[in-house]
Amino acid sequence: MLNIQGGKYRYCDGLTRRDFVRAGSLAFGGLALGQFSLPTMLRAEAAAGVRNSQKAVILIHLDGGPPQQDMIDLKPEAPVEVRGEFTSIPTAIPGFHVGELLPKLAANAKKFAFIRSLVGSAGAHDAFQCQSGFGAKELNTMGGWPALGCVLGKLQGTTRDPAPSFVDMMQGRPLVRNSARPGFLGPSYQAFRPDISHLFVRELEQGMVGELARRGQNHATSLALNETLSLGRIDDRRQLLAGLDRYRREVDRSGMMGAMDNFSQQAVGILTSGRFARALDLQDEPAVGLKRYELENPVEQVGTSDAGFATNKFLLARRLVEAGVRCVSLTLADYDTHSGNFDRMRRLMPVLDHGLTTLVNDFEERGMLDDVSIIVWGEFGRTPKINKNAGRDHWPGVGMALLAGGGMQTGQVIGKTDRNAAVAIERPVHYQDVMATLYRKLGIDPVSTTLTDPSGRPQHLVGTGKVIGELV
Repeated sequence: MLNIQGGKYRYCDGLTRRDFVRAGSLAFGGLALGQFSLPTMLRAEAAAGVRNSQKAVILIHLDGGPPQQDMIDLKPEAPVEVRGEFTSIPTAIPGFHVGELLPKLAANAKKFAFIRSLVGSAGAHDAFQCQSGFGAKELNTMGGWPALGCVLGKLQGTTRDPAPSFVDMMQGRPLVRNSARPGFLGPSYQAFRPDISHLFVRELEQGMVGELARRGQNHATSLALNETLSLGRIDDRRQLLAGLDRYRREVDRSGMMGAMDNFSQQAVGILTSGRFARALDLQDEPAVGLKRYELENPVEQVGTSDAGFATNKFLLARRLVEAGVRCVSLTLADYDTHSGNFDRMRRLMPVLDHGLTTLVNDFEERGMLDDVSIIVWGEFGRTPKINKNAGRDHWPGVGMALLAGGGMQTGQVIGKTDRNAAVAIERPVHYQDVMATLYRKLGIDPVSTTLTDPSGRPQHLVGTGKVIGELV
C-alpha cells in the first residue's frame, strides 16, 4: 500500500479532498492528471499523420469457463439436451447468430472477431493460459512462464513510467487470483494488484478458502510509505537507500531487493504524477461516463457471481489504459456452471454484453480503439450435454474467444465446431496463437523476441504459437 498524506485542497468541481495516494485500494484522492492524457496525444498524432502512442491490451477472463453453446456457438438443430434453453438472434455479420442474451454484442458484431474453435486448454481451473498462453506447469522449476503483462513490463516498461506496466484486477478462484505471475522473470516484473474487493465483492467458494490461505498473501501488492514523509523528501530518501548496504543487495539471489528497488522508483513517479491514482478513483469519472457504463436493469449478486455493477470493471480498465497502463486484466464471475447454467447465464450475460460493448464503443469514440487490443475468454468451454442439475461441466476440448480493437480485422467468425459444439472441425486456434497475435498488435514480434531464463537459455514468447492471419 502506498500512502502520502497532507493538507486539503479544492478542485474546480468544488470538492475538497486530501492529497493522498493509496495504491492497494481504490480509496484514492483525485491528483492532477495533467494535460497530456492518452486521448489528447492520439488526437494530436492523428492531426499530424503519425501513430506512435503506446499500445495496450485488456485481458478479460470469464472465470470458470464460458458455455460457448449458449453464447456465440448455438446449435439450434441439436438435441434438446445440447441446445439448451436459449434461442439465437442474428448479428450485424450476415448469417452469424449469437445467444438471445447478447443483443448489444449482436448489434456491434462487426467490431469483434468471434473465435469458435479455441483449443489447447490445459483443463485447469486457473487463468495461467489466459495470461501467458502456457499452462501452469510449464517451466515450473524455473518459476513458470511470465504473464503477458509481466513481459510488457520487461520489454517496454521503465521505472520512470507514471503508471505500472501491468495492473491485475483478477478475483475469482485462488488459482485465478494468482495467475498473473512474473514467472522466470522474477519479482521485479510482478503485476501491480490493487485491492478492489470493497467495490467488487467476489466471495470464495468454501472449499477454496483453505487453498488461498496456503498460498499466503502474494496475490496482492502491499507496500507502505511513512505517512510523515512529504513528496519533496521521497526522492532524497530513495537515493539514500540506494547507496546503503549495496553489497547485500548485489548478493541477494532471490531478486526481492531488486524488485523493491524497481517498485520504489516507480512509486515516486506514481506519487508525483497522480495519473495512476486518479485513474483508480471512479468518483473522478464524469456523471455521464458513469451512467454510460451502468447496466439499465442491474442484476443482484447471487453466490459467487458478479452483480450488475461489475460493468464498472470495464470503465476502470479504460481509465487505467488512459493513464498509461500497458496491460490490464480483470475477471467476470462465475461461469463455472455445473448447476443452474441457464439461470446463471441470465444474470451474467447482460453484464458482459453491456460492459464489453460499451468499452469498445468508448475507445472508438476516443480515437483509441486501434491502439488497445481486447480479448475475452476463459480457461475452457463447457460440455455439450446438459447434466442432471441443468448445468454444463468442464470441457477442455474446445472453447470460445472474442477479440476487438488493436487494429485487428474484425467483423468475422473464425473456426467451426461439429453439430454439438464439442469438437473443432475447421480452423482450430490455440491459446498461444491468440497470444502471438496480441504480442504482434503490441508491437512485439512473437517469433524473434526471446526472454532469457535463469539458466541463460533464450525462451520464445509463445513457443509454437502463430499469429492468426485472419486478424492481421
